Amino acid sequence: MEENKGLDNISKEVNPKIKAHKVKQIELKHDMKVSELIDEFDSSGVLGSGRVSRARDLLVKMINDDDMQVFLSVAGPMVPGGLRNVIADMIRKEEIDVLITSGANLTHDMVEAFGGRHYRDLGHNDVELNDAGIGRIADVYTQSGDFEVFESRITEMLETICKKYDNDKDKSIISIEKLLYEFGLLIDDENSILHLAAEHGVHIFSPGLIDSMIGLQLWIFTQDHNLAVDAVGDMHHLSDIVFEKEKTGAIMLGGSIPKHYTLACTLLKGGIDSGIQITMDRPETGSLSGAPLEEAISWSKAQHESNLVTIIGDTTILFPLIYAGAMDSFNE
Repeated sequence: MEENKGLDNISKEVNPKIKAHKVKQIELKHDMKVSELIDEFDSSGVLGSGRVSRARDLLVKMINDDDMQVFLSVAGPMVPGGLRNVIADMIRKEEIDVLITSGANLTHDMVEAFGGRHYRDLGHNDVELNDAGIGRIADVYTQSGDFEVFESRITEMLETICKKYDNDKDKSIISIEKLLYEFGLLIDDENSILHLAAEHGVHIFSPGLIDSMIGLQLWIFTQDHNLAVDAVGDMHHLSDIVFEKEKTGAIMLGGSIPKHYTLACTLLKGGIDSGIQITMDRPETGSLSGAPLEEAISWSKAQHESNLVTIIGDTTILFPLIYAGAMDSFNE
């Protein structure tokens, strides 16, 4: 049997700059706090559990760093999937400075703000669901009646906003960011993402807004109203925000347009300094959603010495776990 060479010798043979550590087996205890479980992940330091612990530690550093502008990008059905209150709490506690998300998540935030709900346990017979006026998002369900209320309320809000921005020219022009801010001012729901962002000065950008129910209602509204939404107008303000603080950090839940918009807006600054990505997508197809964050370095969308963690998994499981583990550190 070959003699055990010891950790020091192994490190020297592989890379003298790296110190090897033994893997500590995870130990579970009764009544463990989430932070204690993630501490066990940290001691293990391998595979997915190690990435979760590193993401938790990085999240704490990002939020506690007064010199860091923190972006949260949210793709996929995170509001229907149960993360509305988590995102709302981060805004309420002013732990993020900028939210970049899909129009769909903002639509579903409005649906809840107007008294609608998301449902579960209705089965997967899509023909029967359609006949009953039910739409399905994987295992989450919405009813058409809630969207009828949404359509009525958003039309009322657009009427108010259109009058406010009427400049006596051919059209009332408003940027997407300002439109979302005005929505937030008009929403009366203390748990609404849009309302809380307007209240706490958290900027919301939604570059893909038109590809959502909000976008559909905007198109219908503009058929007989002189309202124009200026998507390029957001870039002027967003480019200024990036330079307001020395460093930029990004929490990316899913990929798609919100992830790219978050990374791309830091291009002129040399990229993000810290980043956490949780995605179910794979890198082999070359899609941005599945690309590891390190790839962003080649595009100057992440700094050479940036602190980056990519986790492959379900965001609705992993991010609440990581954030709950970080909350104990915020309270210490």
